[in-house]
Amino acid sequence: MSTSAPYHTTIRVDEVIQQMNKLLHAVENEELANAHLLSQVHPANYQSARNLIHYMALRAFDLRQLQEQLTSLGVSSIAHAEGYVLMTINNIIRLLYLLKGETISHPAGRLSPPFNYYQSREQLLKNTDALFGIPKEGDNRTRVMVTMPVLAATDFPLLVDLMNAGMDLIRINTSHDQPEQWKAMIDNIRKAEEETQRRCLVYIDLSGPKLRAEKPVLLREDQMERIKHNGSIRLFKGDWVAVISPDLQPFELELPERVILSVPVTLPEIFRDVEIGHSIFFDDGKIGGRIVFRTENYFLVEIFQAAISGTGLGAEKGINLPETALTLSSLTHNDYATLPFIAKYADIVGYSFVRRPSDVEKLQSTLSELGRPDIGIVLKIETKEAFDYMPHLLLTAMRNPKVGIMIARGDLAVEVGFERNAEVQEEILWICESAHVPGIWATQVLDRMAKKGLATRSEITDAAMASRAECVMLNKGPHIVDAVNTLENIIKRMERHQRKRWGSLRPLSVARRFVHDTIHLPEGK
Repeated sequence: MSTSAPYHTTIRVDEVIQQMNKLLHAVENEELANAHLLSQVHPANYQSARNLIHYMALRAFDLRQLQEQLTSLGVSSIAHAEGYVLMTINNIIRLLYLLKGETISHPAGRLSPPFNYYQSREQLLKNTDALFGIPKEGDNRTRVMVTMPVLAATDFPLLVDLMNAGMDLIRINTSHDQPEQWKAMIDNIRKAEEETQRRCLVYIDLSGPKLRAEKPVLLREDQMERIKHNGSIRLFKGDWVAVISPDLQPFELELPERVILSVPVTLPEIFRDVEIGHSIFFDDGKIGGRIVFRTENYFLVEIFQAAISGTGLGAEKGINLPETALTLSSLTHNDYATLPFIAKYADIVGYSFVRRPSDVEKLQSTLSELGRPDIGIVLKIETKEAFDYMPHLLLTAMRNPKVGIMIARGDLAVEVGFERNAEVQEEILWICESAHVPGIWATQVLDRMAKKGLATRSEITDAAMASRAECVMLNKGPHIVDAVNTLENIIKRMERHQRKRWGSLRPLSVARRFVHDTIHLPEGK
């Protein structure tokens, strides 16, 4: 065997070393620039917060070309460095010097790495157990959360069956039912714990400022055929709709003749924030429109998205304004009234429609006043604004010892666009892993099975993907016990095959927004 010249030239390795050193210094500089944020996190989360900042700095670069160079050199890649960024960069630099025939004790960095591979994995497991409880020996690592139907307040055997099927957490949605029923659900789950000898934590969602349509009013007598049997009103592409304040009467307004119907909404505060040209979506994105005219208490919408045969709009349907920066508080009067109950009975509180770090600070302050600074906080990422500023939200939430993220894929898909939904949920999982924060995969997991008793092929695939999160949420339905059994089986099989998932390394816009000063690498082709 010839031992003359190595396959890779020294010049090429030197170029890659130079790029890796740029990465190293950018990552370290970003930590130093955010020292004020790090100083405020809980001591248990300090090293993870450092790594989150490192990951944001790393992913502000386009790393695709560099990744190819490292792969061609046979050097350990940066493609799965989420949990231990600085250690990965250091190790790659050491290996590159070895390719040159040189040995260095450590790269020319200033900061010590917070984690290696094993420590990173252990930290995520530790944080998951702290938030979701320690699993029983032999149980899956991915937990199962089930949204409670009102029946759970009276049907004790249902909770026993759910726990025997593998349920680890119950979810109570304070947008529905009453405190007396919530308390009965919790009492039943505590009794079910004794009977099954299994632990089940209580997760309670704040309702938040959910924007919904109230009952629409048809304004044109010549369009009566649009009214469907369920009371909804069919809309078509090109229709005009008036979105009005709930205290207005549509027939008192001087609306253009082409306006088909008026839609009162639950949050009149939105009228001060919307602008002409902003998009609006109804009923989980089934109907889409553009604002073409506005006043202080109503605006007109031209529909650009609906089924060819028309899409019905009825009362209580959700509304999304993905391009509008809403100034309303994420904690409503109802949330403040509910928080004492949550502080008394819940293990985890879910924060709906959180958007800004100041929102998180308000919740933390209120929980401290109620004597529960220890309660687990789960940030629900369901708006574009929350996703855009997720690193800042996490760093603020990490002032608490126990933190989680819920990927609320329903509202989020409408907010960021259905085409981007798969991409965005992957990015959320990566960011969670970089902060060693457990994630909850939510919205319509095995939904048809829970409601109809039979899952679709796409649902099974989705459930398998969900197993990469630390927890999966199922919604209620008459066949929910079968859905839990099926999910448990899928998770058990998938945990034998994979842990998380690794991808390519194009730059993340969420990271570039976070990073202050980026030393640009050559752009990937």
